[in-house]
Amino acid sequence: MNIFYKTLLYFQKHGFYVCQRIADRLGMRAKVVRTSFIYLTFVTLGFGFALYLIIGVLIRIKDLVYTKRSSVFDL
Repeated sequence: MNIFYKTLLYFQKHGFYVCQRIADRLGMRAKVVRTSFIYLTFVTLGFGFALYLIIGVLIRIKDLVYTKRSSVFDL
């Protein structure tokens, strides 16, 4: 069981923060979004996990493309 918790902690620290960012956008708690992804994964036999990874990659690409600049002279 200790390996399970270490793996869970690793993914929570180094994940894409997909659920947190979706929850912030929708004004919900991240826990509700996470449980929704878990239920979706069990019901659709893995589609929820694939959707989670796709959204994570798209958010990462968006962050790389759209960087916030503090002034005009940062170009």
